[in-house]
Amino acid sequence: MPLRSFDDLFSDADSKRPALPVAVAGGADPTVLEAVRAACTRGWVVPILVGDESAIRRCATEQAVPLDGITIVNAADPAAAAVDLVRSGTARLVMKGQVATPALLHAMLDPDRGLRTGSVICQVVLMEIAPTDRRFLLADTGICISPTVEQKGDILRQAVQVAHKLGEATPRVAVLAATETVQEAMPETKDAAELTRRAQAADFPGCRVEGPLSFDLAYSADAAAKKRSGGDVAGAADVLLFPNLLAANLTVKAIMYTANCRFGGILCGAACPVVFMSRADTTATRLHSLALALAVV
Repeated sequence: MPLRSFDDLFSDADSKRPALPVAVAGGADPTVLEAVRAACTRGWVVPILVGDESAIRRCATEQAVPLDGITIVNAADPAAAAVDLVRSGTARLVMKGQVATPALLHAMLDPDRGLRTGSVICQVVLMEIAPTDRRFLLADTGICISPTVEQKGDILRQAVQVAHKLGEATPRVAVLAATETVQEAMPETKDAAELTRRAQAADFPGCRVEGPLSFDLAYSADAAAKKRSGGDVAGAADVLLFPNLLAANLTVKAIMYTANCRFGGILCGAACPVVFMSRADTTATRLHSLALALAVV
């Protein structure tokens, strides 16, 4: 079956009880406040806003966002304080608010007080293309600059786990490159072929893996037919695994800003899901990301 839609995830979150406490690192932001207010009102979460309390209250007043049912924790280092709330059991999720990504990662990866698990920290984005009702996951779109083949294997496993949570029992994974042929001058094609070989050796249970595949072959059944690309994944990928952060970032942002789509993202590989998108994102995208996190927690 296809991956569950954001409408499905919203319905699931509406019916999921009890509400989960979420520590929001950097709460003094209009879209963050609006998103957690909406999620709190719907019964999804119990927000704990972490940061400069006076700035949070001022922002809430300016945006006319009620703070009833919301806790504020005054902290000079919002990222570290939010992580501490998870480690203490006070919160079940972390949400990235108005803090820089390096600051959040520094707190998450702290060897003594962080959220390390031994897995690669990576961003998984659920993308939903409205005109075609097509949904797929993209990884890693925000953290690993140039992952090794071993790291790519770990990212693949985590994206597959998210796909399982979203209802796809055997997700089809496309390992992306600029071409579908292995070339010495393009090491990402060799990595893709190696991951495909490992999948055939049952290193990645619960999914089907093919690569290297170009984006058009992974996404478009028409392109796959015209290029006579066989296999189960071509034209029907549920997961797009990128070769590096440059390719992922450019592709994802191009889709986000030019297509009729909905999207949301989380960090995987930590001790809890982390609601994670850009500080420039909208209230709607933050809600999408929260719904995705609640689906996998």
